[in-house]
Amino acid sequence: MKLSEILTPDRCFCKIHGFSKKRLLKTLSKILGESFSNLDESEVFDSMMAREQLGSTGIGNGIAIPHCRVPDCNEIIGCLITLDTYIDYDSADGVPVDLIFVLIVPEEKKDDHVRTLAILAEIFNSKYFCDTLRQAESSIELYDQAVSFA
Repeated sequence: MKLSEILTPDRCFCKIHGFSKKRLLKTLSKILGESFSNLDESEVFDSMMAREQLGSTGIGNGIAIPHCRVPDCNEIIGCLITLDTYIDYDSADGVPVDLIFVLIVPEEKKDDHVRTLAILAEIFNSKYFCDTLRQAESSIELYDQAVSFA
């Protein structure tokens, strides 16, 4: 899988203000609900929050990969965000987050969900990749850096 298969320039956001984990996930749910007529923003938010209740999706080193399966989702959807300031994300290592990749998967695609999540975790394990994303100055630069690497 390549990031360009699940990520588009209009779902990359550079240096946005995060406030808090809950507020960030609410904002991202709204963006996805507005971008995809088949997605209900409340269902997306509730699904992401339910997943967070199982354990933080903060994977460490300032990175979070919130993910969930959603009814009426027709394709695997990615959304990449860098924040202008770090936010507390309850990550296992205690490090606040400034780099987020949201993954939304059709409800019935359990195997694809696990496989895509594993690939993302491997990609975001690269310090060089993450540092490059953090240095992006615009959303289009963020997208270009992401898809050129992976």
